Amino acid sequence: MSLFRYRALDPDGRRVRGALEAADLDELERALRARKLLLIAARPAQGRWLPTRRIPRRELIPFFFQLEQLLDAGVPPHESLATLRDASTGSRLHDTATALLAAVERGQPLSAAAATRPEAFSSVATSLLRAGEEAGRLPAAVRDIGAVLTREEALAAHARRIAIYPAFVGLILLVAVVVALTQVVPELEKLLRSAGQTLPLQTRILVGVSHAVRDWGLALALAALVGAGVALSALARSVALRTRLHALQLRLPLIGAILRKLALARFAAVLGTLYAAGINIVDALRTSEASTANLALREGLRSARHAIEQGRPVAAAFEATGVFPPLINRMLRLGEQTGAMDEALAKIVTLYNHEVGEGIARLQAAAEPALTLLMGGLLLWIASAVLDPIYSLITRLPV
Repeated sequence: MSLFRYRALDPDGRRVRGALEAADLDELERALRARKLLLIAARPAQGRWLPTRRIPRRELIPFFFQLEQLLDAGVPPHESLATLRDASTGSRLHDTATALLAAVERGQPLSAAAATRPEAFSSVATSLLRAGEEAGRLPAAVRDIGAVLTREEALAAHARRIAIYPAFVGLILLVAVVVALTQVVPELEKLLRSAGQTLPLQTRILVGVSHAVRDWGLALALAALVGAGVALSALARSVALRTRLHALQLRLPLIGAILRKLALARFAAVLGTLYAAGINIVDALRTSEASTANLALREGLRSARHAIEQGRPVAAAFEATGVFPPLINRMLRLGEQTGAMDEALAKIVTLYNHEVGEGIARLQAAAEPALTLLMGGLLLWIASAVLDPIYSLITRLPV
């Protein structure tokens, strides 16, 4: 697929400009015609194009559900895609369906067409489509993709729940402190200095912090931004550094265990779905590696896959990495012994989803009073540092 910049006429005769991905000019013209645009001129876009932003899962889930329903009803893939294209006018899914339809009409398999649309089809989805085409079970493969996306959205919702409340409380606390230090404390200092009042220690500390924020706040903020930029740049350049950071995340107190279970639940769900679709364990592990965001776990998966390729049993290969917890190793051994690896992985997903839900509930139950006490204690200290010298000043005024 190439990016073309085009000029076209809309139904009202107005000229419009834009950019669209297509395999060639014929496909571009068909895509524009589907949008009721008449192509005037087009040329390949010059320069490096930024990576395409992925379509959100909440939009993809109904897309795959509808595609599965159409295929399961016996509608051919090209007619199913045409229906979805017409039903999603004006969205990014419309462009995706248009490109898929053009590729399928040229004789490409749906899996090959999907591989050119990474914004909608992950490596897991492409592998499932390829396995479904080879086994003659394409509707079931599309249904599996929708199930994977649904599980991933549920796991992502769990992850968001971990961060939302602390971030909200932290933002409120930051705003309150900044307002106090930049607006309240300077006026208090003027009042007390004019009255010749000797400031107590906690008030002197508060005034010093206020001066630092007012005089050096912008410089400190810029330094923090530069430091964050340097750190992000270093992480982007070094895979080893990112791997160590991800390993550290899994060892964090309180949330480390939850993050580990979230990552393991996603891995088990993807591997179980791929294995149930008939993909051999080595290829399924290779695809699962690509879908695992945590690089420390990805390294463990890579080591296990290499050991399996050399002939070791699956459970022994996972246990030898030292990365995966005993539950994973026991369930994999059970799956090998019974020949029901997909069922064993499904049980892991169910168990970890339940434990993640309980862990997040306990974390929120502990975090809410802890953050409230932290915010209240800090604001109480500021109020005490402000009111104590004022009270002393008032008591010394003549009656």
